[in-house]
Amino acid sequence: MSLSFLRLVTSLLIPSLAGCAGLAGLTKTWESDDAENTDTTVNTNADTPLVTTAQPTSSTNTADTSTTKHRSQHLPYTPDTATPWWALVANQESDNSTDEPWTIEEARRDTGHDDTITPLAQPESPQENKDLWHRLRSGFQLGTQEHPLVRPYIKWYAKHQPYLDRVAERARPFLYDIVQEVEARGMPMEIALLPVVESAFQPFAYSSGRAAGIWQFIPSTGKHYGLKQNWWYDGRRDIPKATTAALDYLERLHKRFDGDWLLALASYNSGEGRVARAVKKNKKKGRPTDFWSLDLPKETQGYVPKLLAISAIVQHYKTHSVTLTSIPDEPYLEHVDVGSQIDLALAAELAELPIETMYQLNPAYNRWATDPKGPHTLLLPIHKAETFRIALAKVDKKNRVRWERHRIREGETLGHIARKFQTSVALLQEVNNIRDKWIRAGQSIIIPVATKNLQHYLSEDRRRVALQSTKRKGHKRHHTVKRGDTFWDISRKYNVKVSQLATWNGMSPKDTLKLGQQLVVWTKKPNRADRQFVSLPRSVTHQQVHYRVRKGDSLARIAQKFSVTIAKLRQWNSLKKGKYLQPGQRLTLYVDVTQQS
Repeated sequence: MSLSFLRLVTSLLIPSLAGCAGLAGLTKTWESDDAENTDTTVNTNADTPLVTTAQPTSSTNTADTSTTKHRSQHLPYTPDTATPWWALVANQESDNSTDEPWTIEEARRDTGHDDTITPLAQPESPQENKDLWHRLRSGFQLGTQEHPLVRPYIKWYAKHQPYLDRVAERARPFLYDIVQEVEARGMPMEIALLPVVESAFQPFAYSSGRAAGIWQFIPSTGKHYGLKQNWWYDGRRDIPKATTAALDYLERLHKRFDGDWLLALASYNSGEGRVARAVKKNKKKGRPTDFWSLDLPKETQGYVPKLLAISAIVQHYKTHSVTLTSIPDEPYLEHVDVGSQIDLALAAELAELPIETMYQLNPAYNRWATDPKGPHTLLLPIHKAETFRIALAKVDKKNRVRWERHRIREGETLGHIARKFQTSVALLQEVNNIRDKWIRAGQSIIIPVATKNLQHYLSEDRRRVALQSTKRKGHKRHHTVKRGDTFWDISRKYNVKVSQLATWNGMSPKDTLKLGQQLVVWTKKPNRADRQFVSLPRSVTHQQVHYRVRKGDSLARIAQKFSVTIAKLRQWNSLKKGKYLQPGQRLTLYVDVTQQS
């Protein structure tokens, strides 16, 4: 099993490390088209898949001819498999202790309130490695890294080397293409690091503000940018398209705020209306209107400094005694337009890739295949694109998805059939020319079905047994699931964390426990008294989200916003009937990422 699977699972199970833009993004207004800005080479042969490769943009900041020579000796990107994937998954609970601080108070508390100034090192010597980090440094424009509000975040990043390593590994396949587009637009190169602040480069990141993907778009803003969202596909997680949309919006904000990038970035986080009102308020009082002088939400006050801090870490990594995992200044991925719907397991086989890698590189696809109506573009490692092209040419279009004839039984509905075969009612209606939802028993319809068992696509069971066998500290105990059991109450019974209990058993806290299922628990002390149990939703695509109640919120409004039931909201938060929500109150929700479009 590859490390790619670990990255995918980690992204699905662990909430966004930052999510600030997602929280405040509810007030954003997005106005732009969804045009691609990357130069491409097009294959006009209609019988073969279209392949486009991002081409380097000419710039004074680009590496010299020695770099070009290096590219001709390109070493393909292969995920590291030296460490067992199940062992790494087992240690993911430690990530919760190194989440990015949201506010400057959190950063100072985690760094011992150390605000001392670290002298900056001299620029790199010409002999130093000219990798992608060097190219980023060459394009930095924002400065202000020595501001007092930036220093605590610099120290936080410097203190958390493992966090920097994980972010660099997640960014590795995608960062080159992001740098290309930022550079082509002449924007400050710090913006290429914004996904570190937004999502820690987790493609499946999801925030309590319903923001998704590395750029953290909420559904409405994504739609304004033409980022398609439906049962099959979520364009907010389509990294090339979401990158274009985010940069379009930032350019518009930059223009609106008279060329002030810090105000543009603050607006990207908290909404341009809020920043505009803060500017107007300061003008009225005769005060300065720069970012540092405005009265903005605490999350936004920390958002811009965090970007400046991670930029300072990249620029002066030696001064801050951190190591940056080298990323070559060369493309890793090719864009392959398949031209029609394709089963992702089949695509992975044709490209000779693990299915987990296919999902990691193409996180926008919610299901087992691409959207029947498109897009059908796949991101593939450069060294696998030609292999895929040749193999795909031998597969007839009608065989890219397997079709099955189903005879309708008494009592069945299109909804029942769609759920059974992991497809949508709309697609069943389209391919069978059904104008309404009425069907008759005895009729036969054709259904697109996955070529492999559905567990093959986002498999849970393969890792569960391995994780349960992992040796840990404490006393290993076995718990047999009884009727009504939940992770929360079992964790209270054994005095352990819900996240630990789930991780030990290769599950998500949102998974439904089955009657008679065996769980392992590692305890320091003997068992506690039994408590009443209830069930949580099952799926690795569910994520725990923390939501802060706003003025005017109700249980019904929050439940509708996140596509959950009021009963579940009460259950997850131990809310009694008749008790009113209070502004500022924090709620815990378990939401299905793929149902938030």
